[in-house]
Amino acid sequence: MNINKKSINKNLIKLNSVVERRLRKFLSGPKKGETFELKNGLVSQYKHERKDAIQRVIQAMTVGKDVSSLFPDVLKNIATYDLEQKKLVYLYLMNYAKSHPELCILAVNTFVQDTEDPNPLIRALAIRTMGCIRVAKMVDYIETPLTRTLKDENPYVRKTAAICVAKLFDLNPEMCVEFGFLEDLKKLLNDSNPMVIANSINALYEIRDMNQDPNLEILTINGDVVKSLLLCLNECTEWGRITILTTLTEYSTQGKADEANHIIERVIPQLQHVNPSVVLSSIKAILCHVESINVTAQRQSILKKSSAPLVSLVSSSIPEAQYVGLKNIRIILEKYPNILSKELRVFFIKYSDPLYLKLEKLDIMIRLANESNSDLLLGELREYSMEFEPALVTKAIKSIGAVAIKLSGSVVKAVNLLNDIIDQRGGELIINESVIVLTNTLRRYPGKNDIASLIIPIISNHSSTLDKNEALAGFVWILGEYPKYFSNLHSKLESLINEFLNYDSILQLNILTTTVKINLALGQYNDLLQKVLDVATKECENADVRDKAYIYWRLLSSGNEALQKKIILAKLPPIESTIPVFNSHLLETLMKELSTLSSVYHKPAKTFIDPSAYSRAPIEFNQGEDLKDIAEQKIIENSRNEDLLNFDDDDDEEIDYNSSANNGGVNDFLSELNDLNLFNSKPTEKKSNSDLLDLF
Repeated sequence: MNINKKSINKNLIKLNSVVERRLRKFLSGPKKGETFELKNGLVSQYKHERKDAIQRVIQAMTVGKDVSSLFPDVLKNIATYDLEQKKLVYLYLMNYAKSHPELCILAVNTFVQDTEDPNPLIRALAIRTMGCIRVAKMVDYIETPLTRTLKDENPYVRKTAAICVAKLFDLNPEMCVEFGFLEDLKKLLNDSNPMVIANSINALYEIRDMNQDPNLEILTINGDVVKSLLLCLNECTEWGRITILTTLTEYSTQGKADEANHIIERVIPQLQHVNPSVVLSSIKAILCHVESINVTAQRQSILKKSSAPLVSLVSSSIPEAQYVGLKNIRIILEKYPNILSKELRVFFIKYSDPLYLKLEKLDIMIRLANESNSDLLLGELREYSMEFEPALVTKAIKSIGAVAIKLSGSVVKAVNLLNDIIDQRGGELIINESVIVLTNTLRRYPGKNDIASLIIPIISNHSSTLDKNEALAGFVWILGEYPKYFSNLHSKLESLINEFLNYDSILQLNILTTTVKINLALGQYNDLLQKVLDVATKECENADVRDKAYIYWRLLSSGNEALQKKIILAKLPPIESTIPVFNSHLLETLMKELSTLSSVYHKPAKTFIDPSAYSRAPIEFNQGEDLKDIAEQKIIENSRNEDLLNFDDDDDEEIDYNSSANNGGVNDFLSELNDLNLFNSKPTEKKSNSDLLDLF
């Protein structure tokens, strides 16, 4: 008994100690937070600690943490000779410029000073950051720096300033035109540096999209501009080349064969570029100007040179890149069907291809089909029809039919191939799709008794398996078009009429028409005719079916056999192809929009891009003094709210935010930031960095 009491006492002592430790830990209060540590690091007297704190702030910002409360402390580190630190601070400013524009305005003075720095990297960094800060007051101070950097001796600064003009136009287009920035940007098209030209043309494109003034001429592509672009094409980065190649497609060379040939010769080397986007843009530029060449042999030679780059797009190891290439090839093949006539094997399906690639390759393969490669193609399609993916099997069977319709010499081979597939594999999917394909083949070759005698027995033997409306409609059409080829025609037609009300309206219309056609052609199915007319007029709910039945009834009651046969037994026009094609207007539009989203969607850009997407967003233009007041108020709020995150062990210390001493500290801090503020000086006034460095 004593032993049990001792053990219980020991357990109670242990429990009390655990509870005591947890209570002490709970009552000790929270510790300092990460924000407090970063703040101390940002205002440290040691340079390496300040830089380390800035790096940690950027790291936290990158992963999505809100570190905007540290804005004033980060801002104090903007004046430094350390280029890496300055980049980090500018990156911080750009990230919070949209959410805290009233605080960004405090750094205007440093921006203006940095645009005069001897280091071109700092000058470019400053003008780029000024353009990224979407504050209307910034526009008043960007005039002098932007004018200077647009004419800077260093091309890196000029190309950065060119993009800044587009950002300024978005903020204030009137000022951009009034101070001549738009004209300066146009002059940069004749610059000696290729990247400056590429950035200038890109900026002009953006300005043209944002422009809402119809009287303002933004960009005019003439012969001089084209010459300048062609000279710097080989020396640009890949994105600069894409911009230049896109610009070349807007230049018309109609009636200028020599100029078109010159453009094509300068663009052809770009077909060897490693970037698929550059290759596609080059092909678009070539195809845009190849029609201006009058010599047919020369035109064919240029198209032949474009075949290998197109093939390289399909050989990419990235499925998404292959898909984009196939979508563009699909458009090009419709305009120039012989450009890849000898490259069928390139589009053969691989087992590792995703389904969307397999379907696109099949779409390309049937367009490349000709009499010389039909046997090879049909053999491949047979293999694809034996796969396990339903979408691929369906597409393969439809492709076999497309080849049969396209190539008259391959009809028998294609029909026998479909018959073998049905016998070897069978299944409702294959039978239904094969019947649809065989029906279209009969429509393509009307009056061909040898083809009909080959196809109709295949369909008749599997008619009981049909359950797809399109397949049943094809079977019903064959019954009415070739009634003499069916031995048990009466029973087949009777079973269709008995299930008349269970079918869709389209199939009901087909059964009604077929019954009337068979009665007129053979004249021995009056009972079935009367039955279907009664059901269609009295029991059918669809108005179209009832109206058609009444029309047939009245026409048959007229006694005019010649008129009856002329109307009812009229032949459908033969189908030319089952391969989908674009209309001429859409094709021309897509050819101009190759290598864009339009070529992937196969739709013009205007059909899926919001017209307001490029419209200039309105920006509230606050006065400088208002921004200054807002900035000071936000700094005060941040300094107060900051202590909410400072979990200190000294919980006995009380903080009185209403005390004069505390407010004095905030005011002292604001006075330190006055050196960063430019509202008390003129825009052109220049200050030294020593004032800011004295803060540390």
